[in-house]
Amino acid sequence: MSVFLETERLTLRAVTGADLDHVFALDSDPEVMRYLNGGRPTTRETVRDTVLPRLARVVPCTGRPGFWAAGERATGAFLGWFEFRPVRDDDATVVELGYRLNKAAWGRGYATEGARALIAGEFAEPGAERVFATTMAVNTRSRRVMEKTGLRYVRTFFGDWPDRIEGSEYGEVEYALTREEWRRGTEEAG
Repeated sequence: MSVFLETERLTLRAVTGADLDHVFALDSDPEVMRYLNGGRPTTRETVRDTVLPRLARVVPCTGRPGFWAAGERATGAFLGWFEFRPVRDDDATVVELGYRLNKAAWGRGYATEGARALIAGEFAEPGAERVFATTMAVNTRSRRVMEKTGLRYVRTFFGDWPDRIEGSEYGEVEYALTREEWRRGTEEAG
């Protein structure tokens, strides 16, 4: 499997059917799924028939997947995945950032490292003008990753979700970073 991006500790590559067991284990962990669906496990059939095809889908306007399997560079161990995909199939200017890592990877800086590398790679080339991420307002770990990645709080909003999840009464939050903000931050740091 070819590597899309490498960082000091991570490799990111396209998601394939061979990732079924890994993604199933990830989506079956109640703690991993807590802020996504209240902690309910996803069935193996749903992962195979719905989740994996979505993760492996190539985005037409970029010609590449919008999701990347994350592996530990030193061992090759599957850590989870990163989402970095245009919101619209025909326009690459607004990109959504997301990440889902297994518990063993939590608190080790992998989400921040992968997100920073994806953003830097995207903003170094023409294309995206804005990257954003959302999470439940009560998901402090994910919010901290967004902040450490350089995204800034934009708003709190309330969606009309079919199932209530504990903490959803506090809403969702959006964080974002524009190409210009990233460029200014890079110049100030350099």
